[in-house]
Amino acid sequence: MTHKNTAYKFLLTLSFLLCATLVLAQNNKQKELETRRQELRREIQKINELRNENKTKEKSQLTLIEDFNYKIRVLDNLIKVTNQQANLLTRNINSNQKKITNLRNELKVLKADYADMIVKSYKSKNTQSRIMFLLSSNNFKQAYKRLQYMKQYTDHQKEQGEEIKLKTQELQDINTSLLEQQNEKKKLIAENVQTQKTLEAERKQHQELIKSIQKNISMYASQIRQKQQEADRIDAEIDRIIKEAIAKSNKKAGKSSSSSSFALTAEEKVLASNFVSNKGKLPWPVEKGFVKVGYGSQPHPLDKSLTINSNGVRIATEKGAQVRAIFNGEVIAIVNMKNVNPIVMIKHGNYITAYKNLSKVYVKMGDMVTTKQPIGEVFTNASNGETILSFIISKDGATQNPASWIYKM
Repeated sequence: MTHKNTAYKFLLTLSFLLCATLVLAQNNKQKELETRRQELRREIQKINELRNENKTKEKSQLTLIEDFNYKIRVLDNLIKVTNQQANLLTRNINSNQKKITNLRNELKVLKADYADMIVKSYKSKNTQSRIMFLLSSNNFKQAYKRLQYMKQYTDHQKEQGEEIKLKTQELQDINTSLLEQQNEKKKLIAENVQTQKTLEAERKQHQELIKSIQKNISMYASQIRQKQQEADRIDAEIDRIIKEAIAKSNKKAGKSSSSSSFALTAEEKVLASNFVSNKGKLPWPVEKGFVKVGYGSQPHPLDKSLTINSNGVRIATEKGAQVRAIFNGEVIAIVNMKNVNPIVMIKHGNYITAYKNLSKVYVKMGDMVTTKQPIGEVFTNASNGETILSFIISKDGATQNPASWIYKM
């Protein structure tokens, strides 16, 4: 009996550990999805706040298209994440329902066995029958074994009673959890229905705007090309300044000026290493905002034949927003170009961050700045009320995706 009990307990423990691991993984996944869902909801709230702030301003058709396109994408992501949560809850609910069925069956068997033991125990309860059972032994060894059996039988009764209590409590806990999960699922489904309605309304307005623009598509396509050419001109100047800084660092170190990477001092190597160790944890260059245009080449939302080449990200923020250095470093340039708002460039070892479209600049060339130090203010377009910061990260002149470096971008 002892060997069987040990094997049973081992299997029970193993089963419990496997279930606990699965439940932990599911809970972690659910938390991860909930975090992402709340992030998307906050992003939609920011979009709505900025829209309300600028609702009196007359935006260009291209700006409106970008706004609709971005909000539609965020709403679409929110629906997907919420669906994933609901599907995970469905799996958890089904799993809990199976557990409840299994536990009820186990309890039924346990209670039947326990009742049987109680009856047997009652029949042999009197002291005389126990003594007679021991005295009828053929020898002392057999009497000792019978005494051990009686003790084990009593202990087994207690164990069965405890197991029934535990299983009953477990059943109650799972039932409570099941009810909570069912309520959470209903809430998510209701929220998704509402989000779907909002998405459809946004898409309808977006389509109506596209139709009105299609009449003069060639004019808008020309405007898009001009904007891209202007962006390319600014990026070319930033690239020139970086190459000049690389050549200067190599000349100072006595190396070939044709090298494509910075010649770093011991201090600069430490700074670059610290910058890299904070990848994915660096602060946003503005306190509040959302990425309106992401990094890399992408088709334009108005005309798919036109391409947006983005060396960084465009962040929509609030009027009067201060620009912050994302890490310790040295201001290597304050760029002032014709018909272009000021640009601040900061060097972090062999990494450069560029902050474009400023109205005010608080630093000067050669200044040493610290993480989150205000370096300027984002320019606000008086005609449409938009406050957009363009932000670039590069390593030895090669641009990087800021979303990989900035916390939760």
